[in-house]
Amino acid sequence: MEAKSVRDVASGVSLLIDNIRSVISIDPTKLEHLLAAHIAGGHVLLADSHGVGKTSLAKALAGSIAWEGQNNHRGTPTNGAPAMEDFSRIQCTVDLLPQDILGYNRIHGTSHDLVFNKGPIFAHFVLCDEINLLTPKTQGSFFQAMEEQCVTVEGRTFDLTEPFFIIATMNLKGSHLFPLPAPQLDRFMIQLSMGYPNEAAEADIVQRHGREDAWATFGPVVPFQQLLAWKRMVDEVAIHPEVVSYIVACVRKSRAHDEVAVGASPRTGVKLSRMGRALAMIRGMDFVTVDLIKEILPAAVSHRLVMKNAAQSAMTIIEEILDTVPVEARR
Repeated sequence: MEAKSVRDVASGVSLLIDNIRSVISIDPTKLEHLLAAHIAGGHVLLADSHGVGKTSLAKALAGSIAWEGQNNHRGTPTNGAPAMEDFSRIQCTVDLLPQDILGYNRIHGTSHDLVFNKGPIFAHFVLCDEINLLTPKTQGSFFQAMEEQCVTVEGRTFDLTEPFFIIATMNLKGSHLFPLPAPQLDRFMIQLSMGYPNEAAEADIVQRHGREDAWATFGPVVPFQQLLAWKRMVDEVAIHPEVVSYIVACVRKSRAHDEVAVGASPRTGVKLSRMGRALAMIRGMDFVTVDLIKEILPAAVSHRLVMKNAAQSAMTIIEEILDTVPVEARR
């Protein structure tokens, strides 16, 4: 990859980050991780308490992309699928059904023709708010969309046009919650927690968002074509075989640990590799380092581990892996 291209990506992402942080208080490194996950083709799970800005973060990201004048892009699907919206929000409740997310067929007028009514999944940026309020059956409606970027409704399969990105929020505490099964968690590239802000940041939040015009000057700063170009460039970032060996060693170590019931899947290594490439690129680098992999390992692996003791945090295992797996190439 040409150095100029890497610098251009880093400059564009920096503009995007500054725009989002103009309305959202979030650690810039966590925001880099979220953007890297999207550019790498993954989806993000935000697990946090109420009221820390999870929904606003998703809206700010979607609102930072310029879609104006791109009706051809949104309206010319390859297999008759309905046009994609820019952004949609799915407010999850226990009574939501799969067809409320994917869409459904209805009989049109006296012609008796079947007409497909698209669901909110047909959007470039989808916010699935409080996903663990959904019943397991409805949670399952996301599987195909997240893995294959298409949905099947009553025998018809529709593509979801690029870019396609799901940010799901998950409450850590509350009533009527349905834990996400391991296969569902495995389809999220990373899990992040925004956490509570420090005192100074919280005072800034109160002052900034205590006004009705808090978002008045907010607007898009990056055209969607640029976002697609970044996604295409990920494969051009080099990853040395020794870094791949380190990724594989970490993933396999999680499966061999005595306190882990189900370790990280082979998909985990693929996601680590791809997100490492994306993060390197948005930081102006054309190769992946072991330090980058170490940095993203907690966010990319912890939610994929099933502990024998449900009360034990997977983060203790991640820390042990980081401390014990050697950096040298493993054969």
